[in-house]
Amino acid sequence: MTRSGQRMGGLVVALALAATAGSALAEPASPSPVVVELFTSQGCSSCPPANANLTAIADRPDVLALSFGVTYWDYLGWKDSFAKAEFTNRQYAYEHALHRATAYTPQMVVNGELDLIGNSAEELDRFIGAARKSAHTAAPQIALTNGKVSIGAGAAPEDAADVWLVRYDPNVVQVPVARGENGGRTLPHKNVVHEFTRLGAWTGKAISFDLSAATDGLKTAILVQSAYTGPILAAARD
Repeated sequence: MTRSGQRMGGLVVALALAATAGSALAEPASPSPVVVELFTSQGCSSCPPANANLTAIADRPDVLALSFGVTYWDYLGWKDSFAKAEFTNRQYAYEHALHRATAYTPQMVVNGELDLIGNSAEELDRFIGAARKSAHTAAPQIALTNGKVSIGAGAAPEDAADVWLVRYDPNVVQVPVARGENGGRTLPHKNVVHEFTRLGAWTGKAISFDLSAATDGLKTAILVQSAYTGPILAAARD
């Protein structure tokens, strides 16, 4: 091969490598999972079917399923062992944002924008599909690495967004209920939330937060959500 042929061959290879690199850089990032939040109570006789439906979708890679125990049915004779006041308050905030007259269980909220009872697996799947189609195209990228969460730049809402740290149990936990509406039953729960903490605000600029290590086998998730319990813009899990 002549020197000019060698130079031409090298140029072709270089262009091919550049095109390959450009193609790799242009690949879209993995889409944010659809967040399904179930507000439930061990003292609610209507909740087991919704619990089962959440369990059925909990391992889907395109879904982040979270179970929040609420406190307002404890007076019926059984104190929910997972319920916390802050989880009840989160549901109350959703009732205001979604223009609901009152809180109820079971209730599923999908991406902070849609709600349903959750006892129908077919209806839940339709809601997840609808949320995916209307997902925010300018969602910020979230990276969970080495004890830190990094949120990329993007288009933020006018009132900024809240960054939430979620710690949840990925295992199925069997809860024997001794009294109340479900007395005598053993209820399975999965992806039960144990911690829900606001880390700070995202204003559209890239930002990072340090994270403590999760304990007791809990998993970590991050939500970037419009202020005042609005639409969820992006989510990630470890």
